[in-house]
Amino acid sequence: MHVSFDPWSPAFVADPYPTYAALRAGGRAHYFEPTRQWLIPHYADVSGLLRDRRLGRTYLHRFSHEEFGRAAPPAAHEPFTVLNGQGLLDLEAPDHTRIRRLVSKAFTPRTVERLAPTVRRLAAELVDAFVAEGGGDLLAAVAEPLPVAVIAEMLGVPESDRALLRPWSAAICGMYELNPSEETARAAVRASADFSAYLRGLIAERRGKPGDDLISALIAAHDEGERLSEQEMISTCVLLLNAGHEATVNTTVNGWRTLFRHPDQLEALRADHGMLPTAVEELLRYDTPLQLFERWVLDDIEIDGTVIPRGSEVALLFGSANRDPERFARPDELDLSRPDNPHISLGAGIHYCLGAPLARVELAASFGELLRRAPEMRLAAEPEWNPGFVIRGLKELRVEL
Repeated sequence: MHVSFDPWSPAFVADPYPTYAALRAGGRAHYFEPTRQWLIPHYADVSGLLRDRRLGRTYLHRFSHEEFGRAAPPAAHEPFTVLNGQGLLDLEAPDHTRIRRLVSKAFTPRTVERLAPTVRRLAAELVDAFVAEGGGDLLAAVAEPLPVAVIAEMLGVPESDRALLRPWSAAICGMYELNPSEETARAAVRASADFSAYLRGLIAERRGKPGDDLISALIAAHDEGERLSEQEMISTCVLLLNAGHEATVNTTVNGWRTLFRHPDQLEALRADHGMLPTAVEELLRYDTPLQLFERWVLDDIEIDGTVIPRGSEVALLFGSANRDPERFARPDELDLSRPDNPHISLGAGIHYCLGAPLARVELAASFGELLRRAPEMRLAAEPEWNPGFVIRGLKELRVEL
């Protein structure tokens, strides 16, 4: 592969899009030796493979590690492996089907609808405090606390414990980067053990005294006698927090950075807040918060004459797919009123983001409040990117009002 795909380079992380264009021009599948993955850059392929049952988030429902030609994870990683392995994101049928069905009973569109006023209230409180301060770091003051507060509220985590959630989540999410270091793994294992122990206590409390929260609903959810095991409940709660805020936080700050770099589009949005729903979708497409998703190849597949054998791993490049000119007109242009926008930032197929409706409510609430309460908001300092490429976001976003 001759293209400068370098997920560990700060320059690449800051702007991967020219490299994606070169990858798309160079073919439909590229083997990347440092991670032993096949990079898939085109929209049609990424979208198709997300729905293709010959690929999976795990292979353990069909093969042992040995049969699949992969080493088992180190025993020392067990708290993380167990936590991650029982979550919806890393399961396949039949377990995925059963757990998703049970979780969906607790996490319905009605649940999200009922939460919407709470989301708007929390967003308004955070933005009011931010405006009273005269600005500052939008990431720390608004983007991060909002989804964490919403998930904590949903799960029924007492306010006094909420500060624990974000550091646990950040440590666990470190493992989703490419080739994580042993130090990253140790932090993730510690956080997995602590978070699991905390949730075990919360679940025990709710069993004795159910409330009007998601954990109580997960305990009660059953289907023809089937229930979630305690580990499945714990893994579900952790996944809801991790997935439920990493993407929302990064869409918020990356989105504002994008708007500041496109003053004409920002002006149009300030003049017409009714554009907000299509604006949120376009910001999700234009600078995708999750750049890459991995799948195992469970049965040989062929892409453009290249056979990718069973046992391989593909890296589906969401950020590249969302800028593919074969699917999007003028893909490198930001168009907040883009009418036809089937971006794949929230996935597709059986692993489509369960929390997508909630994410949209949160994004509309925080962008809406900031547009209303801080109409003159502008960038105070050029932001820096975090080193992570898979979950791609800024270290901070300093603004003045």
